[in-house]
Amino acid sequence: MAEEAGTRSEQPGYYDRLQVSTETIDGVHVVTPAGEIDHHNVQPLSDALQPPQGRAIRTVVDLRRVTFMDSTGINTLLAAHQSHRASGGSLHIAAPSSVVIRLLSLVGIDQVIPCHDSLDSALGA
Repeated sequence: MAEEAGTRSEQPGYYDRLQVSTETIDGVHVVTPAGEIDHHNVQPLSDALQPPQGRAIRTVVDLRRVTFMDSTGINTLLAAHQSHRASGGSLHIAAPSSVVIRLLSLVGIDQVIPCHDSLDSALGA
């Protein structure tokens, strides 16, 4: 069952610029943000990426619907990666757009967090 959370800000133009849905596919927690990830609206993504306390889980972040990401998004992914590793789980990135994968490559995230071309590939890894 998918859950969805949007963000609202008092600033005009930032209303619902990021939607985050979650579901479980074959035992894997899949987080799918859609829209822009920046410091105004990252909290729902950050919340969705937190592993349950003391449980090792496998999470895939499906980025195919992300149109923009700033350093806040990068830091959120790194923090989630570290949290998952500390609990014995793992975090994978799936289907980033060409704009997002370029950013991830420039800062070296693709060398730290496994990145996959598709959701199916990430689920099978």
